[in-house]
Parts: sequence; structure tokens; C-alpha cells
Amino acid sequence: MLRGITACALMMAPAIAAPAHAQQTAQAQSEAIVLRPLSFFKVNDLSFGDIIPSNAAGTVTLEPDGSRTRTGGVTLVGNGGEPARFAGLGSFNRQVNISLGSNTIWLTGPGVRMRARTFEIGSTPTALLSTSPTRFRITAPLGNYNFPVGATLEVGANQAPGDYSGTFTITLNYL
Repeated sequence: MLRGITACALMMAPAIAAPAHAQQTAQAQSEAIVLRPLSFFKVNDLSFGDIIPSNAAGTVTLEPDGSRTRTGGVTLVGNGGEPARFAGLGSFNRQVNISLGSNTIWLTGPGVRMRARTFEIGSTPTALLSTSPTRFRITAPLGNYNFPVGATLEVGANQAPGDYSGTFTITLNYL
């Protein structure tokens, strides 16, 4: 696995005392998301983290709780990897159907494409997601909810190094 290294230098200037009557200002940026009822949005993307392939195929499974496991000729590097996370606003005790646009997606990059499959929603207990709806109930009194989604990535033998990406679709129907 090849990684780029970025070097950065910080130069310090001697502190100069400002006169007591000098006014200083600074600006900062702020953001907010205001939800409308019966909506949801993506909080973050699904990332399988850094992996090293070998001459044997293998898999990387990223659980909804963020834990990663591997099979076959794949080596996991570091503690990277993060499930996708979604959040939304409904109403207390309302039922919601959740489904995938497809049970399989393809990640493309510099080498042979890789397949992601077996999507799993973090719930109690966890449930496999499919194109057939799975139902959950909003239990928060204010109607807010969030859920993580994990999956399994199939890594080919001698998979070319580089960044791979793909897209999956989650659909919610408020009942």
C-alpha cells in the first residue's frame, strides 16, 4: 500500500503586545440542518478503511457498530473504517419501512471493480437490509432517530491499489 506524506512547517513570530485600547475581531463559520417532519439525511458515508490485498481473494466486513473483520488474503490496516450513518425526524411510535435500492453495489477504481453486499442496519437486534422493506419503530419522544449501515466488501486477489467508490440508495417509507 502506498501512502502520500504531507509535510507542513509552522513558523512562530514573536508576540507583540497590542495597545490596551486596540479592538480585535475574528470570524467563524457555523452550520445547521433544520429537518422537516418525515425526513432523513446522510450523516456520513460507508468506509471500509485501509486494506492490503494479497494473491488470495478475501472480504472485509464492516459491522454497523464500526468493528471490522476480514477473511482470506486481506490485511486490515489501522483502525479505519466507518459505517454509513443516517438520521431523520418522524414522530414518536411511528413505523417506518426501510429498504435498499439494490442488494449489491459495485465499487470502481483503478483496478477490477469490487462488490459490496450483505448490507446490515444497526438496530436491536441488527437486521439485514434488502430490496424488501424492513420495518422499525421510532422510539424517541421527539421523533428523532439515527441508524448506522454496514456491509461486506469482496476484495479480489492482487487487487490494484487505489481509491474505490460506489453508491447505494436507502429508501424510507413512513407508515
